[in-house]
Amino acid sequence: MTTKIAMAAAVLVSAGSASVTEAAAQATPAPAAGQKVVLVTGSTSGLGRELALRLGARGDHVIVHGRSEERGAEVVDAINAAGPGSARFYRADFASFAEVRTFAETLLADYDRMDILINNAGFGSAPDERWVTEDGHEYRFQVNYLSTFLLTHMLMPRLLESTPARIVNVSSGAQTPIDFDDVMIENDFSGRRAYAQSKLAQIMFTHDLAEDLAGTGIVVGSLHPAAYMPTGMVRRLGATPRHHRRGRRRDDAGRRLRRLRERAVLQRAQARRGQRPGVRPGGARPPPGAESGTHRPHLPHGPLPVGGRRLAVAPPLERSGASATARYGCSRASSAARMSACSGRTR
Repeated sequence: MTTKIAMAAAVLVSAGSASVTEAAAQATPAPAAGQKVVLVTGSTSGLGRELALRLGARGDHVIVHGRSEERGAEVVDAINAAGPGSARFYRADFASFAEVRTFAETLLADYDRMDILINNAGFGSAPDERWVTEDGHEYRFQVNYLSTFLLTHMLMPRLLESTPARIVNVSSGAQTPIDFDDVMIENDFSGRRAYAQSKLAQIMFTHDLAEDLAGTGIVVGSLHPAAYMPTGMVRRLGATPRHHRRGRRRDDAGRRLRRLRERAVLQRAQARRGQRPGVRPGGARPPPGAESGTHRPHLPHGPLPVGGRRLAVAPPLERSGASATARYGCSRASSAARMSACSGRTR
């Protein structure tokens, strides 16, 4: 099945127009000697932008790619100003095979090595409209998969010359089966289906590529960075970024746990004194806030004696932002950090 989709992609991308449009790039700065060269496609906004900034901050030379020269210049300026890394911007629209070819040819001419290729460029499921590229293909399938396939194979000679090297395909947990009788989804189209099948094709491509490159010194991987990140793709979908929703759920869960623990401490103390659980001496109810969690008696950490037994009580929930990010890994920054680690040294 993976071979079938790879062969189809090869036929489709080889049939593109021979005309080219020139990609834009800064003349300087070039990578320094010994500096790792990393290409991040789709790095003028969202996750790709954050990842490019982090790679620059660790000292890499970052090839910034996108469709907007203005946004690309902003990312390049930020990386070059902050150091210690450096960056250059190249413009290319993945909805055009001609521009992808020009982009790849320009990179091959400008760089004598490429350590990491991060195929991050993509288009989400919104709006729920079927578009066709200038090459005649369903828009998401070309932008998310076919152009990635073409770019990767055109840059392969440089990657092989730069081993050890990495190829990282940024995919998604969203996948749907591909109908090989209707790959371009001319029937029963939906944006979600188009996006999900393009991401499945990308994963299938990863498996094929990893098998083909086994033993060459190029490590190939595919990943799901996070769900519903605070990016333009998610905003166009009209969804709430998941790190906000998780934050609310985590806060609610923390309050519920504190209420349960406070109630348990009070009831245990009353049971030891022979009082009715939940009723204070004299028939009074617990003080205001005891049920809501705003009244917080001292909660000892560790075991509590209950009826001659020791009952383990967990310490309070960790409330540090850094710890929460590390545990849940759901913010844009944490996703970029995960990808940055994925694109680390292969030695």
